[in-house]
Amino acid sequence: MSRTSPAEHAARVARLLAPALAGRRTERVLVADLLAAARQAAVLPPRVLARDARAIVALPGFDNSQMDGFAVRAADLTAATPAAPVRLPVGPAVPAGTAPAPLAPGTAAPVMTGAPIPPGADAVVRIEDADPPGFGAGPGGGVTVTSAAFARPVAAGTYVRTAGSDVSASAVVVAAETTLGPAQLGALVAAGVADVEVWAPPHVLLLSTGSELVPAGRPLGPAQVFDANGAALTAALAQVGCRVTARVVPDDPAALLSALHETQDADLVLTTGGVSAGAYEVVRSTLDDAWFGPVAMQPGGPQGLGTVAVRPAGNGDADPARIVPLVAFPGNPVSALVSFELFLRPVLARATGTVPATRPARRAPLAEPVDSPPALLQVRRGRLDDDGRVRLVGGPGSHLLAHLAAATVLVHVPPGVARLEAGTAVDIWEIS
Repeated sequence: MSRTSPAEHAARVARLLAPALAGRRTERVLVADLLAAARQAAVLPPRVLARDARAIVALPGFDNSQMDGFAVRAADLTAATPAAPVRLPVGPAVPAGTAPAPLAPGTAAPVMTGAPIPPGADAVVRIEDADPPGFGAGPGGGVTVTSAAFARPVAAGTYVRTAGSDVSASAVVVAAETTLGPAQLGALVAAGVADVEVWAPPHVLLLSTGSELVPAGRPLGPAQVFDANGAALTAALAQVGCRVTARVVPDDPAALLSALHETQDADLVLTTGGVSAGAYEVVRSTLDDAWFGPVAMQPGGPQGLGTVAVRPAGNGDADPARIVPLVAFPGNPVSALVSFELFLRPVLARATGTVPATRPARRAPLAEPVDSPPALLQVRRGRLDDDGRVRLVGGPGSHLLAHLAAATVLVHVPPGVARLEAGTAVDIWEIS
């Protein structure tokens, strides 16, 4: 069987998932709940607006001062010059958070940054441009100056933030399809938006297949191993904003089919194991409508994709089946994680608004030679040394999960070469 190129397989996965990811449901969430999630998470969970969010109040909500200074009527300073400054009596101060009285003609009012502009005032003179260049506050604070001189005219609107100059009430404050980050959450709160409609996180049914597998936290039996794939891929999926239901499934077709019907609202079924050429490949032998074949890469050669019909267990044909995309990875832990990075992470990250959607990539020289199968893309694990060179971590084996855990980059050795010498520049993806 001819091998599929990694680029071709990545494109096929993207096409398979596109309808399900585009058609997933939306949900309304409280902005306060998004803030609570941000406080609890080391990284803000990615959420994408499904509809425009419109401001409840204008930003700013009132004319306010851009500077600490004096609110004035520009017409009162028309004749001011350095030789003949205009001196105005100073009225009550306007701290932030207070509603000022109207400014009488021929007077100035001390105004603080962000405080409302008094009615009648139309400009602000910075405190450092007035005489005295301060408010004369005493030990207890406040304003003690009774008059101030101004040596120059001021244009109306100077240092005044006008109401609605950022966004007007009922206008779009954050547009649909925008990922909600720090600035967007701040804008929503400032504009009085209480709840927003967002795309629901993609729900992934993650099935680790293998009779030898034991979920984390349970005791091992003879010839059993812990389910590393379930743990690693659950975390990887969560990092790109997915909701995960994870199960361990033995090498039994009935158990696999039962697990497929267990979760009815999954947007994607992701399996690990059971796709190679062995005698107990439960995914490959049970899901005979899917495609299974080799991809020209190491690790992660055996791959599968297709669709599964998900119907409530025990309900017969009463309800129509949902057709859900299936992506099948090999079972070795490094193979599964490398497959996720190459084929699934970019698609899911774009759908959920994860930033950046693709791993940071660049080229760096090898610190040591590397041998590679000429017909395959070899993905090795590595770290950058103090000189910016790539040092490999462990060998090419697909079982070396601890070495992957110690790596900070994935090293892409391209097909068509059997050996790269030290100093050769290679493509790397930063995964730390």
